[in-house]
Amino acid sequence: MQPIDLSAPLQNTPADVPAFQRIHIEYRTNQQGADDIEQMFQVPRELLHQQEGWATDTIRELGTHSTTHIDAPRHYNSSIQGQDSQTIDELPLEWFFQPGICLNFQHKEDGEAITLHDLQQALQGINHTLSPLEIVLIHTGRDQFYGQGDYWLRGPGVTAEATRYLFEQGIRVMGIDSWGWDRPLHLQARDAQEHQKGGIFWAAHQLDLPYAQIERLVNLSSLPPKGFMVSCFPLRLVGGSAAPARVVALL
Repeated sequence: MQPIDLSAPLQNTPADVPAFQRIHIEYRTNQQGADDIEQMFQVPRELLHQQEGWATDTIRELGTHSTTHIDAPRHYNSSIQGQDSQTIDELPLEWFFQPGICLNFQHKEDGEAITLHDLQQALQGINHTLSPLEIVLIHTGRDQFYGQGDYWLRGPGVTAEATRYLFEQGIRVMGIDSWGWDRPLHLQARDAQEHQKGGIFWAAHQLDLPYAQIERLVNLSSLPPKGFMVSCFPLRLVGGSAAPARVVALL
């Protein structure tokens, strides 16, 4: 199998990235590791290979939603369908290694909706009928803006109706290569304020359905529409609303 990495790199973010997206990693060199060994164990660097010790890294700042990650139902609401919603460590592992489907919506403009009709047309276009537990990936092309300050303002979004349809077909993991599954938050907020109506802001998230979303994918342009597996196991973060994941497609 040929692996295709669909995960964004985990690295320090530029200064203009909003606070809620920032990542801060502290790197300590092999030279600093030699200093640590001298202090901790009184072993001089002359006794170490190349006079070096261990390199170490500490993640100082990393939100569970700050890079390629998987949302658990707990992210959407504290209860789903009348029961406590599942946290990321409670989701079935079999959800996260399944055949993948990649649907191309690069033609959609920022802020546009990906509707149920759009979804069904895309599936017809690749001559595919969904099967339970397949992982459906939405290709918008907005990964080209990953790491930029306005990344979170870009991309189309999947409607609540289309999301419900996927769930009804047995889909439990669905992903997108933009900041979020819904339309950009500032546009949803504008519409919710204008209409003073519930069910507009964060509509696809708050459907009262126990499913998982992968957000901030990259490299979906490298995938065929179907005929690949997706491995997307999240970190086992106890009680987490989400967790970073190394998402890999296997062709």
